[in-house]
Amino acid sequence: MIEHYFPEINPSQHLQFQHLEMLYKEWNSKINVVSRKDIDNLEIHHLLFSLSIAKFFKFQPGTRIMDAGTGGGLPGIPLAIYFPQVEFTLVDSIGKKIKVVENICKELGLINVIPICSRFETVESKFHFIIGRAVIALPELILMVRSKLLKQEINTFPNGILYLKGGEVEEELKQVSGKYKVYSLANHFAEPFFDTKKLIHLYKLS
Repeated sequence: MIEHYFPEINPSQHLQFQHLEMLYKEWNSKINVVSRKDIDNLEIHHLLFSLSIAKFFKFQPGTRIMDAGTGGGLPGIPLAIYFPQVEFTLVDSIGKKIKVVENICKELGLINVIPICSRFETVESKFHFIIGRAVIALPELILMVRSKLLKQEINTFPNGILYLKGGEVEEELKQVSGKYKVYSLANHFAEPFFDTKKLIHLYKLS
């Protein structure tokens, strides 16, 4: 499935994605990384959903990204495999979930991931992008993280927040002070799961 939508991945990445799926299923039997009812849909609902960011944005080497509220490493770990020259800081306040992230990254040999056990609003570093997957309401997220965005831009698109979300987003976006663009995932993925899923790019946040 991943190879179908991302045929450009190399054999090493292909093996990492296969290994990642196995590791998540293994860990999920011990710790609730994803919903146990949803583990059979891991590839589409979690790995492919995470990777959908790469359909729209190709990050330059050296880009710094924070995954705010990463849980067990989503969307950060799949994107770290896809973008090996991009630095991903994966932040979550639940220690056992960060332990999963640490172990998976070690197993996969990912050297571009920095796991941090902390509330993401207390992280002092700055980043080109902050990514998340339905962590909290957008206006609240913006208040928490906008001071962590770097001013210097190295990509062809502006620094900001990249947020994966399902359902209606219009009401939340009415409360956003700044610019945004909404990408419909249904235009790029055929599976019914993506019919209501969107990627929101928030930038020039005041």
